[in-house]
Amino acid sequence: MSKLDLFKFVPFRLNRLAAEVSAELASEYRERYGLDIPEWRVLATLGFRDDACTAQYIADCTRTHKSTISRAVAHLLEQQLIERVENKDDRRELALQLTGKGRALYEELIPRLLLKEQDILSCLTAVERRDFANALGKIERQLDLVQTVKDARAKKDAY
Repeated sequence: MSKLDLFKFVPFRLNRLAAEVSAELASEYRERYGLDIPEWRVLATLGFRDDACTAQYIADCTRTHKSTISRAVAHLLEQQLIERVENKDDRRELALQLTGKGRALYEELIPRLLLKEQDILSCLTAVERRDFANALGKIERQLDLVQTVKDARAKKDAY
């Protein structure tokens, strides 16, 4: 029987890397704003959009379990960072959007997170960063993951 070297197994490496990067970024919004990772994912998804979307869409887009997103939504509603709005196409369905307070927090956080991302990637040259982004894109396409705002809108329209 052959052994699997976890430290060379790409899924293990990607999972470990994603967890560490998320934890590193979380220090920015946890300490300052009391947000956890799922709450940030909800805010980030709503923040890059021009229109409201469902919790199911957020769960699918972020690859986070629906119950985790539901708990995050409940907490963000309590904090008045997001609000529910009627879906224009189906009045029985409620969508989510940022409140003014949520938008202000999102806009305050973005520069801090972009700086943190630069810091994390500072070990790579500009060419390596480009190649890394291209490689991630290829893997995302292979797995049929949403990669752009345009893709995300198309996926939303599929609901």
